[in-house]
Amino acid sequence: MSEKSKFSWGPATGIGSMPGGDAREAAKTVVGSFEDFPYLAELPARGPGADMLGRTIGLLVEMYAHVEPSGWRISDRPGRDTRRGRSWLGEDLDALEEFTQGYEGPLKVQAVGPWTLAAGLELRGGEAVLGDTGARRDLAESLAEGLRGHLAEVRRRVPGAQVVLQLDEPSLVAVLRGQIRTASGYRTHRAVDRQIVEGSLRDLVAVSEGPVIVHSCAPDVPFALLRRAGAAGVSFDFGLLTERDEEGIGEAVEGGTQLFAGVVPGTDTALSDPAGSVMGVRTLWRRLGLKPETLAESLVLTPSCGLAGASPAYARAALAHCARAARSLADNPE
Repeated sequence: MSEKSKFSWGPATGIGSMPGGDAREAAKTVVGSFEDFPYLAELPARGPGADMLGRTIGLLVEMYAHVEPSGWRISDRPGRDTRRGRSWLGEDLDALEEFTQGYEGPLKVQAVGPWTLAAGLELRGGEAVLGDTGARRDLAESLAEGLRGHLAEVRRRVPGAQVVLQLDEPSLVAVLRGQIRTASGYRTHRAVDRQIVEGSLRDLVAVSEGPVIVHSCAPDVPFALLRRAGAAGVSFDFGLLTERDEEGIGEAVEGGTQLFAGVVPGTDTALSDPAGSVMGVRTLWRRLGLKPETLAESLVLTPSCGLAGASPAYARAALAHCARAARSLADNPE
């Protein structure tokens, strides 16, 4: 049996980003909140290179980029922003290692997936990599190589961990629908064939020795496509689900796909009681005719998206709330 098929998930975790710029404080908060499923925090408030795209660009092998007013653009050598991003990632890994001494269990790291990266990274002329098939392929290969090294580094630093890779794909639906705008803003890049999208994701999933989940906090997450690509889990904003999603969710649960349900708002708000946060999940389960006792084992609870836009106090409260809501679900699945 492979590591991917016998995996034991934690009950709750976070998405990735946290407010502020203190790596040790973020690691301490995350590990303290999720003793059974911590993750490597991202701190985009530090600036270019700590943002979601820049952090992943820093992992690329033999491919470099720098920041232009329009965003990240491919260049011949690593720029100041990339070097700074790599330095911050090192700090984040140091902090995680410090607070996970002796830890054994699932540990999540995040990187931007190949399609959101291709949509967000510009070629030298200013158009997105997405529009150039050869550049897209080179980018995916560079990302695969970089992730291989990154995952090995995390396993070396936290040897007891079962490392879970989360691929962030907020632009995936827009790529599939041909909604990514060209540099002029007047046109959009043509929709990418679903089989090509699926194949590229499958190649990335194969890089990881452990399970891979795909996160998208956009509407209409393509559950079936992600499952076919080999994703062991799908992470989504529960509040964006519609009736159209229900069949895909039912099939995912029955197929053994782990659902990472974003049930706690990602920006400051008054939080309901933990049981109230999972009421919608219980209702969905009943509507799909699924057994209540499968709820806790099929779900990992998370915030609805990253917490970069939250206050530090709210971010701590939101993570604690996820953990309490997961306990409520396990104790009372009905």
